[in-house]
This record gives sequence, structure tokens and C-alpha cells, in this order.
Amino acid sequence: MWGDATNWDEDSYRDSILKERELQSLTVFRTAWAPSPDSGPDAVVVASSDGYLASYSLSTCISMIPVAFSGKRAQQVEPDGFIQAHDGPTYDVKFYANGENTLLLSCGDDGRIRGWRWKDFGTPELSVLPQGNHVNAVLDLMNPQHKGPWAALSPIPENNAIALDPQRGAIYSAAGDSCAYGWDVETNKIKMVFKGHSDYLHCIVARNSTHQIITGSEDGTARIWDCKTGKCLQVINPGKDKKLKGFSSCVSCIALDASESWLACSTGRSLSVWNIPVSECVSKTSTSAPIQDVKFDDRQILAVGAEPLLSRFDISGAILSQIPCAPQSAFSVSVHPSGVTAVGGYGGLVDIISQFGSHYCTFCCRCG
Repeated sequence: MWGDATNWDEDSYRDSILKERELQSLTVFRTAWAPSPDSGPDAVVVASSDGYLASYSLSTCISMIPVAFSGKRAQQVEPDGFIQAHDGPTYDVKFYANGENTLLLSCGDDGRIRGWRWKDFGTPELSVLPQGNHVNAVLDLMNPQHKGPWAALSPIPENNAIALDPQRGAIYSAAGDSCAYGWDVETNKIKMVFKGHSDYLHCIVARNSTHQIITGSEDGTARIWDCKTGKCLQVINPGKDKKLKGFSSCVSCIALDASESWLACSTGRSLSVWNIPVSECVSKTSTSAPIQDVKFDDRQILAVGAEPLLSRFDISGAILSQIPCAPQSAFSVSVHPSGVTAVGGYGGLVDIISQFGSHYCTFCCRCG
């Protein structure tokens, strides 16, 4: 016997299917811990493939979602605040400065770097509409276009990552035109262009103690640059030894330790660690899957990639631990000073892991 289709709403059914597919394909490209008045983790901000930035309260997520990690589908959680940050995927998010003047910065596929006052982003009085908080950007930078034959303009290159130097009022971006750009926050103008890579840039970190930046590119090299002159000081080639199992030409992600003396560098299914002051590679390690993000946690390295694992290495490349995580493919790992870690990736999933390796909660981001 067939059901009664008198009240069947074809449009609603179609919309629900499309929404479900969007949610399944939603990808978290970056997570960042928000500054908090105390020493504990308070909120995590997520940058995702739908162009949104969203802030999630850790206490709310833990109270709503069972603590135990399981293979069951993660529960979707409504953010405390969210905004349409970019036209296209949002690739990176970072906090600039501290205190009342803290800015929430992001970059994306549209070639822009945008910034909002964090205190405005989290204001409870703001009305949260389906399109997100009505918060005006206080910073909006756009990558330049290049002139070709007959004065034709190139497409605006995307920004894949940003690095910050708040003391000097600078933002650095890794762009899709094989250049890195140094921006002056006060004037909103480019003050330095770093040219030398032969392919687009994946990643960038600031080495503020020496007024340098380090970039990683699809061309297979990482380069150290002098921010005063724009000159390349050193070329690091992690794939020079191509006998290493899992070698891939591109440098997909890099990380500096707190002393800014050690550099972790990922090329496909391999991880290398470099002592920058002596320009020496101290270890190279093969991994079971391509690495897509790395971070230092004191003298240890956290790595995530195209497998549902959070791996911890020491400087010599030895695996210290591997913790299962929710995203089948993870693109971001961020460590709070307390040791709590956020892992984000495919499916819009974010996994919050304690400093002891237990799972606080796993939630699914809101799809814009």
C-alpha cells in the first residue's frame, strides 16, 4: 500500500537532499583557538570550504555531545557566531594581537585577506541571521592582478595561508601566483613582494625574531626570506633525496617551533625536520599517508593528513603516539597552550582532543 502523498513537498525534499550533500562535502581547512581571559581553551574558530568563519564554544559542545569517541555520525552544532568571509573557500584563519584590539583574520580563494574585531564577532547582542552575523570587516586586502599581453589582466591569485608579525604591523600571505606578499596593516598596502618560487605557494610562517618568513611551494622547495630586502636567503629542498619512500615534490605544510630554530616540513608522505641556524636536515621520516598540516608542541611535532589519525613525532622522526580522530582526511591541527588540540577536516568535522589523548567531543560544523 502506497503512502499518502497529498502533502508531499517536492521542493523541500530536494532542498534537504542538497543540504545533506553539501554537509557531507564540507571541509574544514583551518581551526584556531580564540584568545580567552583565562588560561583554558574557550572557543575554536573554524574556516571552511563554504567560505564561512564560525566560532564554537568548547563548553557548549562538550555539554551537548557525548564525550566518548565513536564511529557514529557526529552531531551538528550551531555556532555562537558566523560570517560569510570569502567568495569561495576560506583557507586560513588567525588572530592578530591581543586584548581589546584583537582582530580575527582570514584568507581565501577570492584572493582577499579580511579582518574583523573579535570583540564584535562574539557580541551576544548581534542578531545571527541565516547569512551570519552582521559584522563589518575593518580590514580588506586584495591581491594584485598582473598585466599580460595587450594589457590583459590575470585572474586574482588565491591566498592559501597567512602569517603574522603584529609587532611590525605586518601580514604575509602565500599566494597562488608563486609570490608571497607582505602587507602593512596601517596603510593596507603591499610593502614587499617575495619572488623566487616557480609554482604556487601552499604555506607560510613568520620567523619574527629574525624578521624573516618561510614559504613552502608546489615547486618542491621551502625558502627563507629577508623581510627587509625581499631577498631569498636560503632554499630548502626536502625532496633532494628522492629515494625516500612516499616522496612528493610539493611542500604542503611547514611549522616553526617556539624558538624559531627548528622547521618541520612535509612533502607528501614524508616529514623532515631542519635545524635552521646550521642549515641541516636532522631527520626524514616516511608516513603512511600524505601529511596535510603540522604543528610543534614544545619539542614534539603533531601531524594530520589523509588518514583518520593524529600522529605525534619527536625531533628525530620517531612516532611517539597515534590517536584516532574523526575526519577521514584532516587538513588542520591546532594546539592550545593548555595542550588541548583541535583537528578539522573532511565532512565538516572537528575533533577536540585533551592533552592526555582522550576525546572531549566531536562535532559537525554548520553548513552555510
